[in-house]
Amino acid sequence: MNTDDVSRDLARAFPEGPGDLSRLHDRLAAGAQRDGILDVAYRIVGSPVGPLLLAATEQGLVRVAYAREDHDAVLQVLADKVSPRILEVPARLDSAARELEEYFAGRRRGFDLPLDWRLSAGFRRTVLTRLAEIGYGHTASYAAVAQLAGNPKAVRAVGTACATNPIPVVVPCHRVVRSDGTMGGYLGGADAKRALLTLEAA
Repeated sequence: MNTDDVSRDLARAFPEGPGDLSRLHDRLAAGAQRDGILDVAYRIVGSPVGPLLLAATEQGLVRVAYAREDHDAVLQVLADKVSPRILEVPARLDSAARELEEYFAGRRRGFDLPLDWRLSAGFRRTVLTRLAEIGYGHTASYAAVAQLAGNPKAVRAVGTACATNPIPVVVPCHRVVRSDGTMGGYLGGADAKRALLTLEAA
């Protein structure tokens, strides 16, 4: 192999510019999907409540994370709990990104996305699966959600389920408020919860 051959091989192995890196990434992503070795795809989208990390498995949307949750930390948890085979593949999240954009623009009141519930279990999952029954523009108390979930005494557990909701916004834990009507906590922060409730009340 002569020097020119070595130079060409190095150029292919080590892209020079952003365009080359982008093309390399696209090839890696396509190959990973084709070979069935991509378990979690993710992308980051802008929103009125800050950048949101979206992650999906073959089963559906598995995670929506606020910036305050630390996206790198969230990806590490996904690697630990779901699979280390994670890659930024925006195309797999196109539907989720589009529906979120429509929601924030006030053109969508519910989501039609397949969801992967594997990050929730037991009563917490039961609570989260019932939250869609709280209609757009409405709120329900933690006590009312406990009743809806079949355990009226489990008010504190409802709070925990909402605080650990892996798919916020899409699974509307922001609609759960205190019995006195005050907002209560929210993993995206008080400002994000207020923004979502204000959007839905408009």
